[in-house]
Amino acid sequence: MAESLPPLRFPADGEQTFHRDLKRAAHACLVGDHRYADAARLVKAALLLVLCAGFYALSLMQHQPWAFFLCYFLFVTMGMLLNVNHDASHNAFLRAPWANRLVGRVVTLPLGVDPDYWRTRHVDYHHVYANVEHYDLDTEENGFFRQTPFQRWRPHMRYQHLYWPLIAALSLPYIAWIFDWSDRLDKTPLREKRVLAGRGGWTLFVLCKLAHLALVLVVPLIVGHLHGIGWGWVLLAYALSQMCASLLVVFLLLGTHWAQAEFYPAPTGDSMPQGWYRHNFATACDWQPEPRWLEHLTGGLNYHLTHHLFPGWNHRHYPALAAAVAEVAQRHGMAYRCIGYRELLAQQQRFLRRMGQP
Repeated sequence: MAESLPPLRFPADGEQTFHRDLKRAAHACLVGDHRYADAARLVKAALLLVLCAGFYALSLMQHQPWAFFLCYFLFVTMGMLLNVNHDASHNAFLRAPWANRLVGRVVTLPLGVDPDYWRTRHVDYHHVYANVEHYDLDTEENGFFRQTPFQRWRPHMRYQHLYWPLIAALSLPYIAWIFDWSDRLDKTPLREKRVLAGRGGWTLFVLCKLAHLALVLVVPLIVGHLHGIGWGWVLLAYALSQMCASLLVVFLLLGTHWAQAEFYPAPTGDSMPQGWYRHNFATACDWQPEPRWLEHLTGGLNYHLTHHLFPGWNHRHYPALAAAVAEVAQRHGMAYRCIGYRELLAQQQRFLRRMGQP
């Protein structure tokens, strides 16, 4: 992994008129409103937080292993469905940046991912340089899984379309215990961003990691032992709940950058070959869940291209924004793509098979 990346720029590429028309259409969606979470989203987040804490408390009261397992699994699932860290990372959940950071700290405790390092990777690298080799840290080469045509091929990758769910299930734990510590020890390009700098940063980072371990393992192990629940049940509940949460999150996210998407090598100079809007249209798409009511559970992640164009807007605005993007894109000859989830999965499989070939 590169430890330093010079910044790249996107040329204007004749996109000024498209930019102006899109911003005008977006602000028309915002008349009389604001771009942050509204009362309904705040109530929903509070309810999920209460359910998360409630199922955790219930898990500690159980004397039967199966009841403990079920409550513990629901505790982690509610924490995953809470899913406000994404909006908070873009300062699109609450108005105050400090409040968004505090929310991120709280809601990421069940999964153990450090929100400051995740935000920097996501906002400063993935969003700016989606599908650009070395610059998009979400697609960094790892030796197990080939995500771009510029990465080294290995024989076992012929089968990556088969073992892909296992990789997805281990992604969030990998971020929590490999990526986070690599970033913390200045082994990645994030060293230039000075995230959580100084002793205070180290203290907060370590305390949150210890708080995660205490919350999801130490306390359940101690209380479970007192209630006659063996350590094997606790470890099984921890492992399966973390893997299932990771599997669902990654299934909702990564395929949007694989479905008929373009990939780019790092340019030899400091300029990308096309404008910022064309780059995003070429590297992401929107998709629709089937049936449509499942959209309430995706947290807006299905409007992924729209999110890349309007990262500072709360996901509640994305249906209206996606319609505006489609209309303005058609007028300007931009290739807006919105596909069904089954088609997304089919294209995801085709992509994995293609990347698995020499």
